[in-house]
Formats: sequence, structure tokens, C-alpha cells
Amino acid sequence: MSAGTYNLVIDQGSDFALDLVIKEGGSALNLANYSGRAQLRTSVTASSVSASFTVTVTNASNGALKMQLPAATSSGIAAGQYVYDLEIYTANNSIVKRIMQGDVTITPEVTR
Repeated sequence: MSAGTYNLVIDQGSDFALDLVIKEGGSALNLANYSGRAQLRTSVTASSVSASFTVTVTNASNGALKMQLPAATSSGIAAGQYVYDLEIYTANNSIVKRIMQGDVTITPEVTR
């Protein structure tokens, strides 16, 4: 399975959430033994992380997970262009699969 590309727009100062269902070969991937992680960076080669998303498996047998960034975090990110990816992994990183990747636009907040 290769990672899909999905570009995101996140409003600075707002909660962001994305619900996903992971499929492999047309069927839901059982996520019972997986956890998830996702990071936002200014570029693919940037050494520092601009933000980390919270990734929660919401229904393991149906391959469902949620990727979130709270308003308190998005308000601290400068408006502009970023990149991200989302991975699922098993204990000790014995299996790591990049699920999704893409560009992120953080739109500026006016009301503060």
C-alpha cells in the first residue's frame, strides 16, 4: 500500500479533525495492533516539528481512526504552507505504514 496524497486546509485558532477509514485490498484494515502518529513541518527536510496531530484508533475492526489538532495548538502555528504525513505502526515499530501525506495550508486567524 502506498501513501495517498491529501492536501489539508487548517484554520489557525480552530479545532481540526479528520475521520478516516483505512482499507487494504478493498477491505477495512484491522487496526487492533496499530497506533497512529502524524506530524506537521515547514518542509520535508525540516528538523523541527511545527505540530503533532493526535491520532486515535476509533474502531479498530473497521479500520477507523481520527487525526486531530486542537485550537490551542493551531493558534500557535504561523499562517503559511507546511507538509504532513500520517503513519500507523505496531509495537516497537516492527511494522510502519505511511497512510497519507500532503501539503497543509494554515489560514490566518483574524479574531483573537
